[in-house]
Amino acid sequence: MLDLLSGERAAVRHLVGDQAPVWDTAGEIPVGILRELGAAGVLCAEVPKEYGGLGAASRDSGELTAYVGSLCSSLRSVMTSQGMAAWTMRRLGDREQRAAFLPGLTEGRLAAVAFSEPDAGSDLSVMDTHLRFTGDTVVVNGRKSWITAAAYADLVVVFCKAGDDGAVVVVPADAPGVHIEKVPQALGCRAAGHAHVQLDGVRVPVANVLGGAGLSLPLLVTTALAYGRMSVAWGCVGILRACLTAVTRHARSRVQFGKPIAEHQLIARRIAELFTAEQVATRACRHASECWDSGSPDQVVATVLAKYVSAARAAEGAASAVQVLASAGASDGHVVARAHRDAILMETIEGSSEICQLILAQHALAGTDPADQRDAQ
Repeated sequence: MLDLLSGERAAVRHLVGDQAPVWDTAGEIPVGILRELGAAGVLCAEVPKEYGGLGAASRDSGELTAYVGSLCSSLRSVMTSQGMAAWTMRRLGDREQRAAFLPGLTEGRLAAVAFSEPDAGSDLSVMDTHLRFTGDTVVVNGRKSWITAAAYADLVVVFCKAGDDGAVVVVPADAPGVHIEKVPQALGCRAAGHAHVQLDGVRVPVANVLGGAGLSLPLLVTTALAYGRMSVAWGCVGILRACLTAVTRHARSRVQFGKPIAEHQLIARRIAELFTAEQVATRACRHASECWDSGSPDQVVATVLAKYVSAARAAEGAASAVQVLASAGASDGHVVARAHRDAILMETIEGSSEICQLILAQHALAGTDPADQRDAQ
């Protein structure tokens, strides 16, 4: 496949260099680098060109996401956050709102998307954050937890309730009443800027409420999560590719019992399983992206499948990579050590593996019996 975003990949490679382990250990990516990547269009590649974006198709954006994920999952997490924010603005915002917010995201401004709360994770129906209308402004109150990229954000796209309905409001991170507290010592994606966000009587213009009021909260959440799941899935492909590269390089050069460990059958089995995991995850993601680009009715289930398959394979593959490299990969910040910690989180974010299993089971139960489909052919 022709790499339509080769220039953007080169920009990422240049800016990341060998700094990913340093960022992981420090728990922070220099904000100047994030802004530079944002201005290059890398952080939300699918934004249309009319808003300053690259106008990338899902598959091209996905391959770029996988590349970023192979270098630094923390940076890929920020990329997912920015992409989710832009996608939400595109899908829910009117023409004026898209024109007001999207160009900033392609010029270096950074955004986070706030779903989860201390008591609302997989079950967002119990979300407590709410807004109320007061003339030409709205007042937002609530607390959001573990919000990716919030520590870097200029804007926070807040999902909340407006009475019995759902609402999405764009809140400037420096607005009075916004308090952002960075999560210390995160297990994985340590430099992704995870933070808790407290909203105390925050006032913003009514124009910042995307799509107005009276929208279904499940619909709002599903809209943004769909993009997030796709991005995380491709990011997991990147984790697997990074692990495969590290494992094959090590297995060729590490000699034990008189021969490279790649020639020992149990190590070869792990390499084969890791290669298979990368291939399966890649194909699941490519299929899902093709569904996005074609507008297929299978888009939703293909996206959930890609996220579930890729996250599970990444967690298994990263653990296997640590086993092959042993002490050589056990240093804090090493690519497989980072991959192992980062991949664990991929099974919980943007819909846990258990939630994905429930969705896939519901789809299977509601579908046509495969035997009937074969008989009809």
